[in-house]
Amino acid sequence: MSGRTLHLNVNLLHSGVYPSAWRLPDSRPDAFIDIDHFVRVARIAERGKLDAIFLADTPAINDRIDYRPFNALEPTVVLASVAAATSHVGLVATASTTYNEPYNLARRFASLDLVSRGRAGWNVVTTADAAAGRNFGFAGASEHGARYARAREFTELVHALWDSWEDDAFVGDKAGGRFADTGKVHAVRHRGAHYTVEGPLTVPRSPQGRPVTFQAGGSEDGRELAAATADAVFSLAQTIEDGAAYARDLRARAARYGRGPDALIILPGLATVIGATEAEARRRQDELWDLVPEAYSLARLAGTLRIDPARLDLDKPLPDPLPLPPDANHTMFLGTVALARRDGLTVRQLLRALGGGVGHRIVAGTPEAIADDIEAWFRAGAADGFNLMPDVLPDGLETFVDAVVPILQHRGLFRRDYAGATLRDHLGLDRPASRYAVGAASLSA
Repeated sequence: MSGRTLHLNVNLLHSGVYPSAWRLPDSRPDAFIDIDHFVRVARIAERGKLDAIFLADTPAINDRIDYRPFNALEPTVVLASVAAATSHVGLVATASTTYNEPYNLARRFASLDLVSRGRAGWNVVTTADAAAGRNFGFAGASEHGARYARAREFTELVHALWDSWEDDAFVGDKAGGRFADTGKVHAVRHRGAHYTVEGPLTVPRSPQGRPVTFQAGGSEDGRELAAATADAVFSLAQTIEDGAAYARDLRARAARYGRGPDALIILPGLATVIGATEAEARRRQDELWDLVPEAYSLARLAGTLRIDPARLDLDKPLPDPLPLPPDANHTMFLGTVALARRDGLTVRQLLRALGGGVGHRIVAGTPEAIADDIEAWFRAGAADGFNLMPDVLPDGLETFVDAVVPILQHRGLFRRDYAGATLRDHLGLDRPASRYAVGAASLSA
C-alpha cells in the first residue's frame, strides 16, 4: 500500500449515533451539555491515536427534542475546552457559511487553532434547515445553488484571511522594540459578489499554518466546492462501489483545479455496533432499535425526503417518483433513496437500515468483522479512512479503541502513535505557505 495508512475520526454525536443511545442504563441524558462528557470522549479518541474528534452543528433545533438529545453547544467553545484537556487529537467543528460572516468565522477558527497549537479543523456546511433560516430572519432555507455560490466565496475568503499574516510576521523582539513586521501582515482587500472584507486578521498563523478545511456534501455543487477548497471530505456511501466511484469523481474534479491525487482525504461515515460475538452485536442493535419510537423514525425520514409523513406506508416501498427538492440536504436525500431502491426496502425496513435516522452505513459485528470491513473499503480505494459514529458514547468508542484499533495496528493499517503534533501531521497534509509570502509587497496593510 506504499505506506498508506488509515485516517479515523470520531463524530461526537452527544450520546451516540442511535436516537435511543441516551436511554441505555449507563448513558447520561444530560451528556449533550456536559463538557466532561466531551472531554472524556476526546481522551478516549486520543488514547486510540485517532486523527480527530468531529462536532456536527446547526444553528437551530431541527430534531424532535421530545424524543432525543441534540447538538446544542456551540462547537468551537466546546473544542476550546477539549483542547485544554488533550494534547494531540485533532479538533474539527462544523460552522455554516450561510449563517456566519467570513471575518468572524476566520478569527474564531484561527483562535482555536492557536489555542490548540495547530489541531483545529473547520467543517464547511451550507445548512439546508428551514428552522435555521427562520432564526436569522429568513422565511426558510435558501436555494441550493445560491447557498453554494456563497459558500465558495466565503471559504476562499476565509483561507485568504488565514494567510494574511506570513509565518514570520510576529517578531516579539523586546531588545529592539519591534513587536510585528507590518510588511508581512497583509490586507486581503476582498471585493466579491457576496462580501467586502479589508483584513488583515487579528491573529498570526498557527503551527499548522491554517486550520484544516473539511467539507461534507455529495451534491454536484458540494463536490465542486470540495474539489476546489477542501483538504478532507466527509462523505456518505453505502457500498464499496459507490465509495470508490465517489472518490474517483472527486479526485478527477480536484485535478481540474490543479490539485494532485493526494490533496483530498475522503472519509465516509461509518456507524458501528460492536459485540464480542455476532449474536451479541445483533442483540445490542436490537436493543437500541427497540427503544427508537416509530413516530420519531418516520418524522426523521419524512424530513430527509421533504414529504408529509402521511405519504409513508410502513409496509410499502418509498413513494415513486420522489423528485429532489431544491432546499433538501442533497447528500442525505440521495443516499437514503438509493439505499431503499437498491435493496427493494419497505419503509419499515428502510427505517431499520437507517437506525432510526442515521443515514450513514451501519455495521454490526465483532471487532474482527468491523476491522475486515474497514480494511476492505480502504484497500478498494473507497475510503482513506472513516468518520466513525459509535452506536453509544462513550462506551461504543471505548470498545472500538480497545478492540478494533489493535487489530488495525497489527495489520499495519493504522498508526501506533502520533508522528506529529498538528492535525495536518496526523492527516499527512502539507503545511500551506501564506499566499502573500512571495511578491506581496503591494498587498501590505
